[in-house]
Amino acid sequence: MSETTHQRTTAGSPDSRPDRDLSRAELAARYGLSVSGARPSLADYFRQLWGRRHFILAFSQAKLSAQYSQAKLGQLWQVFTPLLNAFVYFVIFGLLLGGRGGMDMPEYIPFLVIGVFVFTFTQSSVLSGVKSISGNIGLVRALHFPRASLPVAFSLQQLQQLLYSMVVIAAVLVGFGHYPTLTWLLIVPALALQLVFNAGLALFFARWGSATPDLAQLMPFVLRTWMYASGVMFPLHYMVTHPDRANAPEWVADLLMCNPASVYMEVMRQALISGPSHQSLPGYFWLLAVGWALAIGIGGFVYFWKAEERYGRG
Repeated sequence: MSETTHQRTTAGSPDSRPDRDLSRAELAARYGLSVSGARPSLADYFRQLWGRRHFILAFSQAKLSAQYSQAKLGQLWQVFTPLLNAFVYFVIFGLLLGGRGGMDMPEYIPFLVIGVFVFTFTQSSVLSGVKSISGNIGLVRALHFPRASLPVAFSLQQLQQLLYSMVVIAAVLVGFGHYPTLTWLLIVPALALQLVFNAGLALFFARWGSATPDLAQLMPFVLRTWMYASGVMFPLHYMVTHPDRANAPEWVADLLMCNPASVYMEVMRQALISGPSHQSLPGYFWLLAVGWALAIGIGGFVYFWKAEERYGRG
């Protein structure tokens, strides 16, 4: 077949048309091009995020080091801040308001310290997550990477901060007669589940915060309300149902106890405190800890991924 005949027989084929006659979509298909910044599939997105795990760890460590770089006491404020909060709550709720719920001081003080540190882990993850995109917009626009890396890195930063604080928590426990036992090993799965929960929650708020920067100003009030409703400073069941307190029905206390902040505090208290008030924790609390971690962790990841193309635009 001559060249002229071949050109006639293939003239009707789209692949034979010159580039100037093709649409943008056809040109992209011909040369294997894809949209810059297009959202990958969920599985590919997870693989990309896992591939950036070294960046996530390095970024979280850098943020942790820079957090108190301007203060003279430096990283010691990671421990001093929640300890000072615990002292204020002890004076107000433990002494002035009588909110110990029948616990003596050797049991109440570890109860309070654990509650403050564990809740601060979640609180700080949310506060840093809500600003993780809007507060790093230059990085988001300059580099191509899965944007979920940022809220996950901030949650990991808060975990590292809590791990440093565990030395102080252990010292408080031993100082008040709660010595290490095998149940202390339960803090490993407890913190792992809380990390997954916190990361999912940070992903939710990172998407909301990227679209509504003013959300960062509202969140401290929301988190303070959540703290009071979770039993950080007092035994929740006692304060809700006792006749001299709120005197509410049992189901109200049970419902409040099932909120995730309360769940993660209670499983940590059960693992670390040997007092009678903490050995009667229902076994379903661990099921709740797993359930909250899976629901919020997976839900937050999917919810954040759905808006991947919009971060840093506009």
